[in-house]
Amino acid sequence: MNGPSAPKRLLPDFRTKIINPVLDKEFTLRMRTPRSMWALLFYLAAIGVLTFGLLSIFRFDYGLGVSVFEPSRSRTLFLFISVAQLGLIAFMTPGLTAGVISGERERQTLNLLLVTQQSSTGIILSKLIASLAFMTLLVISTLPVFSIVFLYGGISPGQVATVFAFYLFTMLAFGSFGVLFSTLVKRTMLSVIASYGLTVFAYGGTAFLYLVLVLLVENLSSGQANPPAYYGWPGFLLGLNPAAALVSIFEPDLSDRVFRVGVNGYQIGVPIRLWQEYFIVYGVLAVIAVVLSIRHVRPLPRKKRSKAAAKHKSG
Repeated sequence: MNGPSAPKRLLPDFRTKIINPVLDKEFTLRMRTPRSMWALLFYLAAIGVLTFGLLSIFRFDYGLGVSVFEPSRSRTLFLFISVAQLGLIAFMTPGLTAGVISGERERQTLNLLLVTQQSSTGIILSKLIASLAFMTLLVISTLPVFSIVFLYGGISPGQVATVFAFYLFTMLAFGSFGVLFSTLVKRTMLSVIASYGLTVFAYGGTAFLYLVLVLLVENLSSGQANPPAYYGWPGFLLGLNPAAALVSIFEPDLSDRVFRVGVNGYQIGVPIRLWQEYFIVYGVLAVIAVVLSIRHVRPLPRKKRSKAAAKHKSG
């Protein structure tokens, strides 16, 4: 009699460890509001319009009013759609995560949340997971759009899975940055501005700095008869660009062209692939952002704050 009932008693205990009240509340607020429905609708509409627009652009006219899509261009279309969705992810992720803690502070509910039995780790991770879960729903909902391109051939299921894994990693990284700004900055508006500023720099700033540095390096070495060995160090900047890292997965030559490594004109290989640098750097930064968010979500008591200040002055 005790045997069959034991699993029933263990199941709720295991569920409470995985799904805490904070996560349950965040899931409810994220998934059951009219705003979520409209966000999903407009997101799918944007991806659908872009896909069918590119399909019409890539059509080949055979005359007599007959135009068909060239399957040979399906790979190019796949890259266009993948990069476009990456841009939408970059646009929406900071908006979902940059106000998770500062919003609680502005509504004066953060203190009530902190006096509960939930740990700082549980609060931060629950906020982050709930925000990324809705973004994951948006990304998964675009699978039928990707299947249209997949039907034309030239794209393998592994490549589609790779793109979606890249999306999940990018959402986790930039979502962690948004939670960090939301924890450190008291106002949600300032947190959103900081999160979008970092995103704009990651996409546009790194590409701009890369082009400027490449021109400077070329101008400095153009007048030399025997240019010294160079390792294309400006290419490390482009490794921080999400779009360049995504394209480099499917176009390995991109890393070679970006770094342009060589000795006196002879190619010797790249120091690291763009996507490898992207995963290493942003993975480390995401972990640091989460750790800092957990550490700063609870204000220090006055005694600890005074001791920390005294220790800082004595040091």
